[in-house]
Amino acid sequence: MKRKRLIIRSVILLLLFGAVGYTLYANFTKDKNVIAEGTAAPDFSLETLDGERMKLSDLRGKGVFLNFWGTWCKPCEKEMPYMENQYNKFKDKGVEILAVNIDESDFSVSTFVKRHNLTFPILMDRGSIVTELYNIGPIPTTILIDKNGKVVKVLTGTMTEDDINNYMKMIAP
Repeated sequence: MKRKRLIIRSVILLLLFGAVGYTLYANFTKDKNVIAEGTAAPDFSLETLDGERMKLSDLRGKGVFLNFWGTWCKPCEKEMPYMENQYNKFKDKGVEILAVNIDESDFSVSTFVKRHNLTFPILMDRGSIVTELYNIGPIPTTILIDKNGKVVKVLTGTMTEDDINNYMKMIAP
């Protein structure tokens, strides 16, 4: 009886180790979709904080400043007023800012937007689908996209207002 229990437990343990091993192998060896300069920016559609649906491909012909951020991220919070100032300068020159919030509640994002008087589109990435599509690691991360939908530059970390101004000029049509 003891021998039978030992065999059953051993088989279960082997199956468990096999499943864990396979999961680790699958996660560490799968290809990550890396967004590289010069490649086409993957299209997506997300809902804005206001409930509208925005699709990246609908902005073809404009430069897009695609920023991934979170309300809890201090560097993100620091650059938001700079982004707002530059948005007001460039929105009539064919440059759009899309600020993709990574999987937070409407309430916390709405409170943040009101506190900082942000007027550019805030996209809600519920479930982090677009964040994963773009393989975003640390935030803030900004992807500059030209009028043809090609990635011009991938930037990680806080930007100054001068940096944002120069990047907006870079992607202006």
